[in-house]
Amino acid sequence: MDKKDSTLPPDNEISSGEEPPRRSFFKRVGATVACTSWAPVASVAVTTPKPIEAGRDGAPLPARVELVVNGTARAVQVAPQATLVEVLRDQLGLTGTKIGCDRGACGACTVWLDGAPVLSCMTLALDVGARKVTTIEGLTRGDALHPVQEAFIAHDAVQCGFCTPGMVMSCAALLEHKHTVSADEIKDAVAGHLCRCGTYPHVVAATLAAAKSREG
Repeated sequence: MDKKDSTLPPDNEISSGEEPPRRSFFKRVGATVACTSWAPVASVAVTTPKPIEAGRDGAPLPARVELVVNGTARAVQVAPQATLVEVLRDQLGLTGTKIGCDRGACGACTVWLDGAPVLSCMTLALDVGARKVTTIEGLTRGDALHPVQEAFIAHDAVQCGFCTPGMVMSCAALLEHKHTVSADEIKDAVAGHLCRCGTYPHVVAATLAAAKSREG
């Protein structure tokens, strides 16, 4: 015969003055869970961002920042939503940097931050900080063009010219970091650039020529 082995007798066998063991058991479990839920948690340091000042209409106010552009410190009033390319063109008059797609897909707005190519339409001006900004205008030395600029002219790598500043900045950055380059490395450097005129073969030839002239 099967016997039900239980350490707790049925509730109906408990005298009226006692609390059923099952009920007492679940009360104890519930109390334990409740205490655990309210146990103190290790404190975590939370950094509260500095609030952006707003005007009477609630719109965020521009902030005064100092950008180091082409070796010169330039003080500008920057709205929180302003991109670097907008500040360069509209406030500093450096219109060599172009706005193409304005969504980081064409590469026309490429500039350098501390020598590295970045898309200035995807970079907030307030995020630049103390990093050094170099634009296409900053590649020249007085009246002397950068070797990549000269090679672009010599090898007809410029057609409509809209994508050219960004292309030059990426190719020049490549040569700044590597003494000798291959055609594949140049193609990788301009992989994010869109040229509707299809000057890519001329861009590769020009950059190779610039690298070779530097070796001489």
